[in-house]
Amino acid sequence: MAKETDAAKPLGFWTCWSLVVGCMIGSGVFMLPTLLAPYGILSFGGWIIASLGSIALALVFGRLASRTNRYGGPYVYVKEHFGELPGFLVAWGYWISYVIGIPVVAIAFVGYLGVFFPAIAASSVYQCLSALGITAVMTLVNVRGLKEMGFVQILMTILKLMPLLAIAAGSFLFGDVANLPPFNPSGQAPVVALAAVVLITAWPFTGFEVVTLPAGSVTNPERTIPRALIFGMLAVTAVYLSATTAVMLLVPPASLAHSTAPFADAARVFGPWGPYVISAGALVATAGTLNGLIFTCGQMPMAVAIDKLAPRWLAHTNAGGSPHISLFISSALGGVFLVLNYTKGLIGAFQFLLMMSTAIGLFYYLACAVAELRHSWRLSTAYAAIALAAILYSLFALYGSGWEVFGWSSVLMLIGAPLYYLWRPRPDAAVATRPS
Repeated sequence: MAKETDAAKPLGFWTCWSLVVGCMIGSGVFMLPTLLAPYGILSFGGWIIASLGSIALALVFGRLASRTNRYGGPYVYVKEHFGELPGFLVAWGYWISYVIGIPVVAIAFVGYLGVFFPAIAASSVYQCLSALGITAVMTLVNVRGLKEMGFVQILMTILKLMPLLAIAAGSFLFGDVANLPPFNPSGQAPVVALAAVVLITAWPFTGFEVVTLPAGSVTNPERTIPRALIFGMLAVTAVYLSATTAVMLLVPPASLAHSTAPFADAARVFGPWGPYVISAGALVATAGTLNGLIFTCGQMPMAVAIDKLAPRWLAHTNAGGSPHISLFISSALGGVFLVLNYTKGLIGAFQFLLMMSTAIGLFYYLACAVAELRHSWRLSTAYAAIALAAILYSLFALYGSGWEVFGWSSVLMLIGAPLYYLWRPRPDAAVATRPS
């Protein structure tokens, strides 16, 4: 009977692996060379710290996932260790971080779309409308159902790796070490600059935990999810480091600092066709990431609603198993964040929203790492040490966010507290509905 139940579940190892890789590789790696250019060679230190910290977090999440098959991922882990209110705040923060992440990825998509349509690159209005359009398309893909989402995610994950590997290979043939920037051109104290870089580089590593949310729809989740997390994180780390190095070798730092499509600029070494081929790959990559983000924005409200800590209609699913109401609400709110911040320009809006989403994400990463530390403190010295490393990494990255981003992200997190007390079941209501 258990085998039949597992066979009916739509998400296997490769779909889970593609969710891990697909939700990480996207807007971050395709736009980050521009954001990191002002920090020079020091930015590689940020990449190394972020990769090691993220591997520690992946091990933490893999360990947590091996102990449950419930929907909700971080929400479930924190709720089981610390109670309903902390669990709800993590769920709220998780959802908000991904809602903000939707416009971040949509903006990255538009940056590369401008390579094919110069009118879009020249107009902030066209950029905003294009970002709203791709968000709507990917929302409709998710509304179709889990199987359709899984197929699109696997296909886009495979396709998105191709331009990154092509640029990495091109740097061996055409790269020039003279293009590498100075060590720390920002002029900031090294620790301050490094903390800022860690926060920025943390963004492309976020998203790996998406695979923990639909545990109830995963075949053998206690084994499949941890394997997908570890293999996915190792693959992404190798791709990020090689691709970023390649772009810095191929594009002069002065040009890189103002590029809205850095990988397309790097691809000019292949000839006139290079930017178009690489930009097409970047469009596929960012669309795949957007697909995964929107999927996540539907799963978390559903998990909380199933526990009756949010309105029950957020858990409603259509014939394809998709929480369509949650999806529409999440995408619409993401569109609002996009419109409100587009006055900063493409790169300005991208960087501010990226830092906001990442900072909020670090709060729930921190909570999950503390939960694992609490569990493993007396049971496993190795996992306790890994959880402690994940905690220190999260705190250091939060330090790099600065007071403005930290303040706004804290406010958005705390908004969840009154919502918890508004939505939680009332004991007197439960008694009143009990049959006599």
